[in-house]
Amino acid sequence: MLKAAAGLVVCVLAAAAGFTWGTLRWTYSDGQRAGYVQKLARKGWLCKTWEGEMVMAATPGTMLEKFKFTVHDDGLAAGLSATAGQRMALHYEQHKGIPGSCFGDSEYFVTSARRITD
Repeated sequence: MLKAAAGLVVCVLAAAAGFTWGTLRWTYSDGQRAGYVQKLARKGWLCKTWEGEMVMAATPGTMLEKFKFTVHDDGLAAGLSATAGQRMALHYEQHKGIPGSCFGDSEYFVTSARRITD
């Protein structure tokens, strides 16, 4: 009976680990968004991630849209902080179904950024 319970626990943990690995490995979508990064902060009790917010406006006078994102790379986060207030294009990957918030508060993971010059 104890072996069966231990086997069940191991199977459940392996399935959870496999599911988490799958959601982090494959992307649901990827793309690019442009706007102004207005917030970037390192958050988390145990798992620290960079959480940011970018404001996008299609045309002057229209409602602003906020794009919330997560950055895992400290170098990329430093670059985004250095260009605060400038127009940026962020390339992201969307990962749906990630369990918990240890990998980030958002399902959008920024992988690269470039400054847009007018």
